[in-house]
Amino acid sequence: MKTIKIAGVPEHFNLPWHLAIENGDFKAVGIDLQWIEVPEGTGKMCQMLRDGETDIAVILTEGIVKDIVGGNPSKIVQVYVESPLIWGIHVAANSNYKTLSDLENTKVAISRYGSGSQLMAYVNANKEGWNTENLQFEVVNTIDGAVTALTKGTTDYFMWERFMTKPLVDKGIFRRVADCPTPWPCFVIAVREEVLHKHPNTIAQILEVINITTQNFKEIPNIDSTLATKFHQKKEDIQEWLQLTEWSQKPLSEEVLNKIQNQLFDLKILDKKGTFVDIVKAL
Repeated sequence: MKTIKIAGVPEHFNLPWHLAIENGDFKAVGIDLQWIEVPEGTGKMCQMLRDGETDIAVILTEGIVKDIVGGNPSKIVQVYVESPLIWGIHVAANSNYKTLSDLENTKVAISRYGSGSQLMAYVNANKEGWNTENLQFEVVNTIDGAVTALTKGTTDYFMWERFMTKPLVDKGIFRRVADCPTPWPCFVIAVREEVLHKHPNTIAQILEVINITTQNFKEIPNIDSTLATKFHQKKEDIQEWLQLTEWSQKPLSEEVLNKIQNQLFDLKILDKKGTFVDIVKAL
């Protein structure tokens, strides 16, 4: 039995992994796939890949592209979720900020530097015509940290996946003022180069198993109820999320990578671009 460690956020996108692990689908092909929950998100997972604390990460596309160009010895082996991530832009429920334009030149709560919550603040500011050099950040680590920071007023807004954050909106803790979808597929699967070199067949088998699971995921009986219960969501919100979400079984194309890198470079998130072979390894 080959032991492989995989890291991902505790969000609804990753339920296919949990189901495949619980069903013994990886064990059936001789793989002990050990899931590591990472509530801190992409910045933390980039560090884990660099430090060898995980072999694989299910990770935000923009975050891992930036980190591989910056020297992370990993490769993107596949797109995991093809559809955009819808980032909700949230303020404290009692905040005086009412519209998106009110948030120009205010302080953003982010999980870590290099995280999606930081990178998408640049994307949003650029889209709104704000001066991105005026963005101010405070690291809050997790969504719980963001609740504390926004409630105390040490930060002004927080960008996080809209549906996962909606229970906080429903409870009157956060108020969502706008959405900002990613202009690219939101999640990819990244693997440390050392693991890819030593165990290419094992990684290919893992992709084969998860691709079968994601292909049929929406057809699982009562999957909306399962997701709603597990992630403390309203069933109608999960149904809307399922309609908007498309999993992928394909590698990241050079065309899409170029689009991502060009946008990150224009936003000064990247100071150089990597080649396709630097970043992507299709199995």
